[in-house]
Amino acid sequence: MTLPLLALRDISKSFGMTQALSDMSLDLFAGEVHAIVGENGAGKSTMIKIMTGVHRPTSGRMELDGAALGLSGTQDARLAGIAAIYQEPMVFPDLDVAENIFIASTTLGLVQNRGALRARAQALIDRIGMTLDVDRIAAGLTLAEQQAVEIARALSQDVRVLIMDEPTASLSAHEAAQLRGVARTLAGQGVAVVYISHRLEEIFEIADRVTVIRDGQHISTRLVGEVTPDSLIADMVGRAVGNYFTKAPSQTRPEVLLSVEDLGCEDIFSGVTFDLHRGEVLCMAGLIGARRTDVALTLFGIRPATAGRLRYKGAPVRFTRPRDAIAAGIAYVSEDRRKLGLAMPMPIAANVTLATLAGILSPAGLLRRRQEAGIAEAYRKRLNIRTPSVAIAVGMLSGGNQQKVMLAKWLALAPDLLIFDEPTRGIDVGAKAEVHDLIRAFVAEGGAALVISSDLPEVLAMGDRILVMREGRQMGILPHEGATQESVMRLATGATTLAGAA
Repeated sequence: MTLPLLALRDISKSFGMTQALSDMSLDLFAGEVHAIVGENGAGKSTMIKIMTGVHRPTSGRMELDGAALGLSGTQDARLAGIAAIYQEPMVFPDLDVAENIFIASTTLGLVQNRGALRARAQALIDRIGMTLDVDRIAAGLTLAEQQAVEIARALSQDVRVLIMDEPTASLSAHEAAQLRGVARTLAGQGVAVVYISHRLEEIFEIADRVTVIRDGQHISTRLVGEVTPDSLIADMVGRAVGNYFTKAPSQTRPEVLLSVEDLGCEDIFSGVTFDLHRGEVLCMAGLIGARRTDVALTLFGIRPATAGRLRYKGAPVRFTRPRDAIAAGIAYVSEDRRKLGLAMPMPIAANVTLATLAGILSPAGLLRRRQEAGIAEAYRKRLNIRTPSVAIAVGMLSGGNQQKVMLAKWLALAPDLLIFDEPTRGIDVGAKAEVHDLIRAFVAEGGAALVISSDLPEVLAMGDRILVMREGRQMGILPHEGATQESVMRLATGATTLAGAA
């Protein structure tokens, strides 16, 4: 029998009274892509951190090539050939792309030889299939570009085990397919690839075997050909979950809430035109670089428009700062929760009430902490935020639960218009269903939602209409009826252009 390259034997990990992992066992073989799936909070992140030396297990052991492996830190893991690409990119903003890729390089000559550094960095970026200037300063990189730097950094090391934690969460369909190709190539070269994703369609495309964990415990490990999406979901959540990509009946009403005419921002995007009705979900699709997020930033006043006109609730408006948009009843759920969404060191309760803070202050300006905790607890239950207490720092939560806290912050504002930028990025299938239901309930009550998503099945399921952008230009608007992944992609790639807006 083939010896596992890396094995976990009865690994347990506790943090105080919280049991994160219980008797977890896992075999990883050279040359295979092994998918790990589970809900947010299932223990995946803890398992990764044990494998990479961030945490030491409370009990149990790891084995490398059949021999005991003890890791006292991340450097030990790196020397053992174990590398991880985490869900949230980690780059040094003041360094350029090439320097970020080789930040952990121990080859002094390479660091000192700028030409060699650039050449090797460019080769790694080319291998990923991204277009990225290696001399570019990292501070201005998009999430997708930051992810590319992380991947290239991992590939620059002599990896034997590569852990990919939600690597395609912020990538377009085309870029995600390229990355999956990289993972398969590495497996073909003898690397053991651990692939963690909430996108079940990716699992069936890329994985050889799939392991399900739930509540910190191993549930099942099977060949990918032996499972179905329904069986995986049932194992993950402990119950059957319906198709969360099923289109609900439209709630669109005649009243136009937001009218956008020829909106533009100099050198970024131009010519964006649409009406958004109460009760409507308008999805915005496009490849990375389509400038969808830039449109959202302009609508929210973060980057004021330089051209075009806005009418909101029938009256002309101009938002020059987020405060203007918030006062009008517009909320923006950012794709980057760390930079634009949450205060990571602060408690969950403080984050939930951040946008409505004025309403829970006493006449003397003192915070009513009991009221703050009550609001946060109500949203914890409503959104199924997995936490023992709303008093803990939001940075301690898993990525999906952080996303729910950010949603709660803006829902507490009771807005009329919600702009969602990648609302289910890094969220498990059960939570996706909950977020979709939340959006549908919001528009059913008379709100309107603009949903930016790179997940085409999500776009097709959620959107009453689909606005497609390409390189800062609006390519057309598709009605839900008759829209397909192919028709959206033809617009997104420029193969087809629709005149005007529907």
